Amino acid sequence: MRTRYALIGSGHRAQMYLDAIAGPHADVAELVALLDVNPARREFHRDRVPAFADVVLAGPEQLEDVIREQRVDRVIVTSVDRLHAEHVVRSLEAGADVVVEKPLTIDAPSVRAIQDAIDRTGRSVVVTFNYRYSPRNTALKQVIASGEIGDAVSVTFEWVLDTQHGADYFRRWHRDKANSGGLFIHKAAHHFDLVNWWLADTPTRVYARGGLRFYGADAASERGRPALPERGTHDGPHDPFELDLRSDERLEALYLKAEQHDGYQRDRSVFDSGITAEDNLTALVDYARGAVLTYALNAHSPWEGYRVAVNGTAGRAELEVVERAEVIAQDRDGRAHVDPSAVAVTGDESGVRERGERLVVQKHFAPAREVEIPEGTGGHGGGDALLLRDVFVGPVQDELGRPSDHRDGIRAISVGICGNVSLETGAPVDVASTLGVDLARAAGTVRA
Repeated sequence: MRTRYALIGSGHRAQMYLDAIAGPHADVAELVALLDVNPARREFHRDRVPAFADVVLAGPEQLEDVIREQRVDRVIVTSVDRLHAEHVVRSLEAGADVVVEKPLTIDAPSVRAIQDAIDRTGRSVVVTFNYRYSPRNTALKQVIASGEIGDAVSVTFEWVLDTQHGADYFRRWHRDKANSGGLFIHKAAHHFDLVNWWLADTPTRVYARGGLRFYGADAASERGRPALPERGTHDGPHDPFELDLRSDERLEALYLKAEQHDGYQRDRSVFDSGITAEDNLTALVDYARGAVLTYALNAHSPWEGYRVAVNGTAGRAELEVVERAEVIAQDRDGRAHVDPSAVAVTGDESGVRERGERLVVQKHFAPAREVEIPEGTGGHGGGDALLLRDVFVGPVQDELGRPSDHRDGIRAISVGICGNVSLETGAPVDVASTLGVDLARAAGTVRA
């Protein structure tokens, strides 16, 4: 018997789950309902997949009725981040388990609401962290867990988002921290989850700094940058920081043709006023067993990827990943344009920086060695397919502990939540007292 799914929030991120249900996991999963406040977006996904022709379409206010009437077993939550907690709690209380896209939620009160609902109902919540499954990140986990570099004592982790991907967070709803919790939560939840998982440890205290240094009207004005049109979809010449929704059929259908229903504009200027999310963030994080993380995020880099170094009592491991070596503004119909669909395309890769990944391990008093990283295929370095298998088929025995639940989700966002408090107060923030949940329970069994 196939598991019956409803999905709430049918924007861009929904497609990964819907394609998995209609494709490789159709034998174990069945979509019975699509819920979204915008009818055009839910109709877009129904109409593009023949197998979804008969699914029920509904608004979020009908969630409980849909769960009951359609006998829904699990709800996939891919709505705006600020709504995750509401949709998770309502689904649990209506009798369904939940799969929720990261981040689990965006603030401490909603963390407590989710934990209370799980305690009341006894139902499960899976938080999807596909970066755990990327071969390069798995390889680093194996090095640390093997004990080759001894006990980890410190981690330095820098993640850079380029002027295509990073800029996009400042065009859409993520630009408002009230919707997303800012990049400390929406984006960095991935990164903090990786560190938690690599170390098999729990964060205890956070000190953070950051601000809006590049995007936004004030920063642009300080640099003498001319203002852009209010939105990127317009005729005439285009700036490389503009997104014209007409340049991508999928974005045009999901957003430009749908905005008549809710007024949501997906192509706002990254240099206008009203942006409250930070584009540069740093954090110093203490861990329960003594390790310290130094973290940095930049959202306007000319290239995209990350560098992480783990210092241990017996040596050091260094992972460098270049996901995109450069962003080149391309001329299309006389307009300067960055292709929004080119998520893994670079220019001339014979240059100084090339796409790729490298993991180097060096023990004390020994030469460095490079660890071979298996080649992955598909999204997130091959991580998406493995994650979706665990979500829809069920996790197999995994000595690395890659499958994640709400406890991992709480640990991941705990750093960002406390980081946001630290940004406001200028002081270090205690994780356990700020979240108000039992972190020992939330951390679950430490898995190496």
